[in-house]
Amino acid sequence: MEDSFCGGFWMKNILVSLNAGYLRQLAVLLSSLLAANPGEEFCVYVAHSSLEQAQLDEMERMLGGRCALHSIRVSDEMIAFAPTSGRYPHEMYYRLFAPRFLPDSLDRILYLDPDIVAVNPIGALYNLDLGDNLFAASSHVHRQFQKFNEVRLGMDPDAAYVNSGVMLMNLALLRAELDPQEILSYIREHKNRLFLPDQDIINALYGGRILAVDPLRYNLSDKVLRLHNLYAGADRRLDLDWVRANTSLIHYCGRNKPWKPNYRGVLDIFYREAEARLDSATQRNAKGADGR
Repeated sequence: MEDSFCGGFWMKNILVSLNAGYLRQLAVLLSSLLAANPGEEFCVYVAHSSLEQAQLDEMERMLGGRCALHSIRVSDEMIAFAPTSGRYPHEMYYRLFAPRFLPDSLDRILYLDPDIVAVNPIGALYNLDLGDNLFAASSHVHRQFQKFNEVRLGMDPDAAYVNSGVMLMNLALLRAELDPQEILSYIREHKNRLFLPDQDIINALYGGRILAVDPLRYNLSDKVLRLHNLYAGADRRLDLDWVRANTSLIHYCGRNKPWKPNYRGVLDIFYREAEARLDSATQRNAKGADGR
């Protein structure tokens, strides 16, 4: 669906950025969104620099038409100098400039990293009243590391350091207030201090304009769950039954991925279930296309 816009006011707008190495995970994410949000339709904007349209068309067919995938090809020229690594390619920076390449008709969008699965509906997060905030996101940082990030990045001391893998973006305000040159200048001046580059930039520049949302519900990782249970009283510890009933989005951030060897944690069951649903649906669609 390159060079076309998604229609329908009922659609929820989703933004992802990735390269071909994460196409499988993107398919699992989108399949899980459909399963967790019955009756909903999604308009998915895919920011990339190297994907082929045929790859996105095939994924759209796999998902049965409930996800309209819109290809947005982004040039790396402007950020060629920015620090990258195997874990953090240029694509991670694209979300920073999203208000400049997304359609002006969109007033909000939910950015999701592709290493996420949905377990329950996302409507409560998507429909949040953002007020004058530019973003809504969750913090994964324990309070003992907050001061370190404040000093390292020159953050607002009243702002929590948030994870950028799940962000509701207030596009209407961001178009008016986000300055791409400010972002580029910050990268140039601080690139030797950036541990998690795009995330550090968002927190440093906009930390005071981010609405905090509950990571246990909207950005849960094995680390977040483990730390919660470590510091919670016995009557407040959470198990997988609680996660299955209450968590909307699970994020497999960091190096600990359920599709890689030596995964350590308990939340991989949700990825395995989402992956199995995708494979089952793909097989059914293939049989239907063959007329069998």
